Amino acid sequence: MGEEVIASRNDRFDFLEHMSDIYVRAYGKDILELFENSGLALFDSMTNIDHLRPAVEKRLEVDGFDMENLLYKWLESLLLLYYSEKLMCGSIGVEELSIERINGDLSYKLKARVLCEEFNPLRHEARVEVKSPTYNLMRILKQEDKWVAYFVLDI
Repeated sequence: MGEEVIASRNDRFDFLEHMSDIYVRAYGKDILELFENSGLALFDSMTNIDHLRPAVEKRLEVDGFDMENLLYKWLESLLLLYYSEKLMCGSIGVEELSIERINGDLSYKLKARVLCEEFNPLRHEARVEVKSPTYNLMRILKQEDKWVAYFVLDI
């Protein structure tokens, strides 16, 4: 599968060509920004995040057994905000990403503050409905001066 860019949001994320789902490449100058931009890509696939007026603050905490699992659970927790409360995040601030050893196993934890707005079909463009993140093609890479994540959203 090629990685032809079909839409780009500057240095934050790209939507890549995929046969049936949404294939995302997100960027960050550090791992925190990478997770922020990955979350914004999720919501930008569903609506134009530039039109959101985020006023509802939520705090999220997720944990995982490795970095890809943490990204999956992060995207899943953001999607849950939409499906449970119809909230779309227009501003995401990852405050902490930590790794600790518990009983010999590594545990990854992320804490974030998100600002959201309730989706209003009269005001917000409805793009696609994302069912869930997937592990398909998921990877997180540290490149010279940035972090890059690839992941697929099932629609």
